Amino acid sequence: MAKTDLAKEKKEILNAYRGLLRDCSRRELTKKQKKLIRKAFNIALDAHKNMRRKSGEPYIYHPIAVARIAASEIGLGTTSVVCALLHDVVEDTELTLKDMEQMFGAKVASIIDGLTKISGVFDSTSSLQAENFRKMLLTLSDDVRVILIKLADRLHNMRTLEVMRRDKQLKIASETLYLYAPLAHRLGLYAIKSELEDLGLKYTEPKVYKVIQKKLTDTRLERQRYISRFTVPVKQSLKDEGIEFQVKGRTKSIFSIWNKMQKKDVEFEEVYDLFAIRIILNSGEKKEKADCWRAYSIVTDYYKPNPDRLRDWVSTPKANGYESLHTTVMGPRGKWVEVQIRSERMDDIAEKGYAAHWKYKGASSESALDQWINRIQELLKNPEPDALDFIDDFKMNLFSDEIFVFTPMGDLRTLPAGATALDFAYDIHTQIGNQCIGTKVNRRLVPLSHELKSGDQVEIITSKKNKPKEDRLKYVITARAKSKIKASIKAEQKKAAVDGREILERKMKNLKIHVDSANINKLLSFYGVKDSQDMFYRVAIGNLDLKKLKEFTLEQGKIKSSPRKAKPGRSLEELVKRTRGKSDTLVIGEELQKIDYKLSPCCNPISGDDVFGFITIAEGIKIHRVNCPNAIQMMSNNAYRIVKARWTNQELIAFLVGLKITGIDDMGIVNSITKIISTDLNVNMRSIGFESDDGIFEGTIMLYVQDTTHLTDLMKKLKRVKGVNGVERIH
Repeated sequence: MAKTDLAKEKKEILNAYRGLLRDCSRRELTKKQKKLIRKAFNIALDAHKNMRRKSGEPYIYHPIAVARIAASEIGLGTTSVVCALLHDVVEDTELTLKDMEQMFGAKVASIIDGLTKISGVFDSTSSLQAENFRKMLLTLSDDVRVILIKLADRLHNMRTLEVMRRDKQLKIASETLYLYAPLAHRLGLYAIKSELEDLGLKYTEPKVYKVIQKKLTDTRLERQRYISRFTVPVKQSLKDEGIEFQVKGRTKSIFSIWNKMQKKDVEFEEVYDLFAIRIILNSGEKKEKADCWRAYSIVTDYYKPNPDRLRDWVSTPKANGYESLHTTVMGPRGKWVEVQIRSERMDDIAEKGYAAHWKYKGASSESALDQWINRIQELLKNPEPDALDFIDDFKMNLFSDEIFVFTPMGDLRTLPAGATALDFAYDIHTQIGNQCIGTKVNRRLVPLSHELKSGDQVEIITSKKNKPKEDRLKYVITARAKSKIKASIKAEQKKAAVDGREILERKMKNLKIHVDSANINKLLSFYGVKDSQDMFYRVAIGNLDLKKLKEFTLEQGKIKSSPRKAKPGRSLEELVKRTRGKSDTLVIGEELQKIDYKLSPCCNPISGDDVFGFITIAEGIKIHRVNCPNAIQMMSNNAYRIVKARWTNQELIAFLVGLKITGIDDMGIVNSITKIISTDLNVNMRSIGFESDDGIFEGTIMLYVQDTTHLTDLMKKLKRVKGVNGVERIH
């Protein structure tokens, strides 16, 4: 039986390899390229022959799948396919980078080196920490293919995540939503970004995902009929104009539907733009812009456009190369419909990102990708940045929406949405930012913190005497501006430290303390300062009490002992370790009384909810629900502070929970609701409030329950009350 299975597996592996060749053949492979891919496949097959994935299938399926994603979904060439096949070989076997270079050349070895260096960042067994992410971005400036292959790797891991443990699923899905999906978006890989987001939601919010997925399936036929009705007159007019085109109906991703439901606080049925209609024109590059506007004119002849919803990325493409004309029009039956108009070239770039960009522009051109990489390199030059600040700066600046502003001479500058006038000054030049004392926007004097809008014309007023102070960090959002302000402050601190050193040395000599490295190290330890530079600076600004030097015990100029400091108490982390015992799970309940823990107010967990503990700096352990709005960020940035948690028997504890009840305002309905709560189920209420408007009521009740089962039972009974339309828990 085992032999038959092995034979079957061998056949499936060969089929997967042939599928890879078919994906690559769209680029018309030469004999040499086919030979290289076969060679890489054979080496990978041999290297992973005794390895299996968590699912039990042969490990070789994974590198083949990653190579297929790189070839067909990102559109990468032979070099990338070879690297994708070999991306785990150097790490998992005795083969070295030197072997790779001899067999496949320097470029392949360099990319595999980049992939190996950052494997810890994407490794499912470790948390994605900010410092590692920083190292990963350093490789981006060498060859963007390193990141593209890693994104393909992450996509395949997400597609096969169901075999992992629940806690691993949550961690990997959270990292994906927090960083990798936005990274794919920034690189113009919209299809991959959407799939990563949907798969991330599938594991972080499984119930929500299933509900929306089912509703999309149930309404698919109705959507298709509507799209057909909408496009009939448009198609005919485009044909009459002699424009070659194709029309596609694209349904919104589950994640973006959920996002809209959350932001607008609406139900699935109230999300009006569940789908977009895409008109793709077969136009040459010289005519495509004019043809897009011709098509726009035809669409708006039939359907009234919403003037606030026109997005022109044809005239001014996004920084990641995205070009398209978006409008929202009023379609049949009073429904708003989003229409996207673009050429085949634009559509290719929108789906495949930069790989397609290279195909049209050639790798030598100074594309938006090069500008993006330059901005990353500037971020990495940030002097000693705090790792988590770095992540936030990176997300803020490189994944945000953009605005377009102008210099007094009419030059266009791109900044992230929310950028201020001071950000603009630093975007022009570091010196202009440092010397900036005032700004004019559209010829009016405004504060440095003034938030810019697209189309603003900005003028900077400078003074050579000005030096930036720390409070200016509050006026900027771009990483460039923050890093330049910090660098300038640091340079000033260095100057002050020279004076501080003189003051300290003079004081030590007066007290007959030798000025040597051993004594300086003892002072550092006593004052709790990280290095001598920082200590000298603090002395200069009067931040350290030098009177304490008199209390040191000396022996021939050497410090023998320092004054006593208060002994710190046992750390929270130590208490957690002691309470956890051998298990890695933190039990919430009677065993946790020794530790300060709180139920987090951001998600109000109750007994029975799927929860985790988060070790805070000042407030002990906070218990959060797994679907807490802050969970993704906490799990991505601070996985080492996450503690697994489960509930013990909590029958005597009551948890405060909020319910929102809506329905038809009828006499006696409030009495029926309160009777069920207090009489039938013996639940204590803390507060109750009802509002009625035009026959519809909405009530909010704060009450105490024992656990999720108790709450579910209560909600079911309330839903049965005549006139009640909806009962939901307030998050």
